[in-house]
Amino acid sequence: MKNVLVLIKGAGDLASGVAHRLYKCGFTPVMTELHKPLVVRRKVSFAEAVYTGETIVEGIRAVLCSSISDISSLLEKGIIPVFIDPRGELVHILKPDVLVDAVMAKRNTGTKITDAHVVIALGPGFIAGVDAYAVIETKRGHELGRVILDGTPQKDTGEPHPVEGYTYQRLIKAPQEGIFGSCCSIGEIVENGQIIGYIEGNQVQTQIKGVLRGLVADGCIVKKGMKIGDVDPRCKPEYCCTISDKARAVAGGVLEAMLDRVLDRVLSKKVPGGAGFVN
Repeated sequence: MKNVLVLIKGAGDLASGVAHRLYKCGFTPVMTELHKPLVVRRKVSFAEAVYTGETIVEGIRAVLCSSISDISSLLEKGIIPVFIDPRGELVHILKPDVLVDAVMAKRNTGTKITDAHVVIALGPGFIAGVDAYAVIETKRGHELGRVILDGTPQKDTGEPHPVEGYTYQRLIKAPQEGIFGSCCSIGEIVENGQIIGYIEGNQVQTQIKGVLRGLVADGCIVKKGMKIGDVDPRCKPEYCCTISDKARAVAGGVLEAMLDRVLDRVLSKKVPGGAGFVN
């Protein structure tokens, strides 16, 4: 399976859950991101490598690439490369066997079903059989992780999943547009109404007591009403550093969809494009 190159667009928490699962199953993932990704659950997102140079999620290491030539050497060392690619050009250079669109933009930002031998997309904004071979359901509930081969996943309602009875109260949203700076760290226990940061000098506060499970990086430019943090009322700091049940379910769906199309080509030694790159 190490000859199967998988390009994952996006390196947030769901994308990272996918990359982690595929890596553990012997596939070869490469991830792309923006210059300043607005990732909330940074402790379980390989996107954090964009800010820190490298990061580790549940024992798997990812490193930010300074050039395309670095990708091959990192793969040889068993490290997941993270490449800044805001225009989505890497897919045309690497020619991966599998492309996974995990941007979670709630719309198709340019992925085509012809971009790779197998193209898989996460969540709403895609039509299975048109934009991608398969679309994976990302909405919590009975269908979470289901592989959709025809049609669309459920629409985004915008309503957060309840935890301990809290929904919108769990979210920390930007009260205005501007540059965010924090005064708390992910994993801290915070109180209701606690100041966790500032935007252009104005306070950003919590709405409930819990553990600060996620927070965008300092220096990010945020828009008014944007989700910039997440408080978990279960108060278990260890949840901040482990892949969520949702990400694992979605990753299972991606793996199922891939095996349906890839395994036969691996066994018959007909893997195209990416196999030579990973050699």
